[in-house]
Amino acid sequence: MRLQLIRNAAVALCVISLAACAPTLPPIATAGQVDLPRFMGRWHVIASTPTFLDRDAHDAIEAYRLDPDGTIDTTYTFRRGSPTGDEKRYTMRAFVHDQGTNAVWGMQIIWPFRADYRIVHVSPDYRLTVVGREKRDYAWIMARTPTIADADYIALVRLLADQGYDTTTLRRVPQSGAAR
Repeated sequence: MRLQLIRNAAVALCVISLAACAPTLPPIATAGQVDLPRFMGRWHVIASTPTFLDRDAHDAIEAYRLDPDGTIDTTYTFRRGSPTGDEKRYTMRAFVHDQGTNAVWGMQIIWPFRADYRIVHVSPDYRLTVVGREKRDYAWIMARTPTIADADYIALVRLLADQGYDTTTLRRVPQSGAAR
């Protein structure tokens, strides 16, 4: 019993020590103000840190609709494996957590859990956006069109790098431009 207590204390001390050694990053910066009605609609996923669900996504689109109760109906669709692959569709609900900027959301994929979802950048014309997370584990570069200029892409990747992201995890999402 006493040996088990000492072992548990040693493990806890190791975990605390390792956590203290982890680099601490400042809070991720978000867009200053997001006009929710302008942000709504379809966004083509230009690049992302893939999740286990969409590692082989093509023609990925994230669509937002602001509901009367202030929540955001979110639909993520993509083709698996190729532009003609099976269409996959996931529906989620977002909740705006920061009413001052509308840039910090909780994305509910499975009730009752809400994932951190932060609008890091939105261009003044609302044609480009970057979404990230405080943990800096996932990011999405999205546009109103299926392709963007290389200079825009490079600038958005740099923006993520400046926020402390490992941008080597980003993967360009093939976009055929096929209407859906």
